Amino acid sequence: MTTASAAPTPDPRPPEVAEVTTIACVGIGTIGGGWAAYFLSRGYRVRAWDPSPEAGDRVRALIDAAWPALTQLGLAEGADQHAISVHTGLAEALDGAQFVQESGPEVLEMKQQLLADIDAHAAPGVIIASSTSGYSMTEMAVDAASPERLVVGHPFNPPYLIPLVEVVGGEQTSPAAVDWVSAWYEHLGKSVITMDHEVPGFIANRLQEALWREALHMVDNGEATVEQIDRSITDGPGLRWPLQGPMLTFHLAGGPGGMAHMLDHFGPSLKSPWTRLEAPELTDELRGAVVAGCDDEADGRTVPQLVAQRDQAIIAVRQAIEQLRRGTAA
Repeated sequence: MTTASAAPTPDPRPPEVAEVTTIACVGIGTIGGGWAAYFLSRGYRVRAWDPSPEAGDRVRALIDAAWPALTQLGLAEGADQHAISVHTGLAEALDGAQFVQESGPEVLEMKQQLLADIDAHAAPGVIIASSTSGYSMTEMAVDAASPERLVVGHPFNPPYLIPLVEVVGGEQTSPAAVDWVSAWYEHLGKSVITMDHEVPGFIANRLQEALWREALHMVDNGEATVEQIDRSITDGPGLRWPLQGPMLTFHLAGGPGGMAHMLDHFGPSLKSPWTRLEAPELTDELRGAVVAGCDDEADGRTVPQLVAQRDQAIIAVRQAIEQLRRGTAA
């Protein structure tokens, strides 16, 4: 008598990063759509889902707009901007996906439910990364059956051009999942910061938020205009940061003594009233002043025009920095 063999148990391990061919993008707004464009430019097939009826048209328009910049940076062999399918059902979009990038709205309850739903339908072993800009995976994964495979993969906008991705797991995330996601993004050509600890807002957003709050205070108090604030960065420290960042910049400011001299000499100024990290109240007056200031600075340029100019500037800076780094290595 022959006994029927049991059905094979699905392999719970993620695929090798080099074997991934199909990616699911859940949520295809500005961030999710930017991710989709980037994945396509790297030669992957993308299966997408979003509850908005207009999402398909929007993401295809975003990909069309991003493709010239991605082409300029260099497409992977076989890259096809049309290799994306938009699905009406989440389970259908996840079918066959070997990695999932979630980019839903930044609302905690929605993130919790969405990640639980993705976890319920994604194949065993498939790693799920969230594009959240501030929530920890510990608080987002509370309803998921397999929290060990949920990882934060926080990009910077636009994800198809800015190389940074911050990776961090939650309390129940497997260290192997964190390692896999970091290796995966590096395989894609991203600059990856793998964080050792969960921190609200991660690293880059916390620094960006501090500058943003101080800028709002200055507008609110009539100390500076929107245009003056932007130019103070673009024509000032912003020119130094792409290559060396704020900490190494201050190291150089210390002269031969480096950061030690910088801290000894300027340390007392840390107590000076130069910054106000508590955010000001966003009154109608402050909101109006900031919006009007941005309109003035845009000077008639539309958002698509500004995006195109931004993309060209990012490409030029990235290419110039890469040349400098290659020269230093040589």
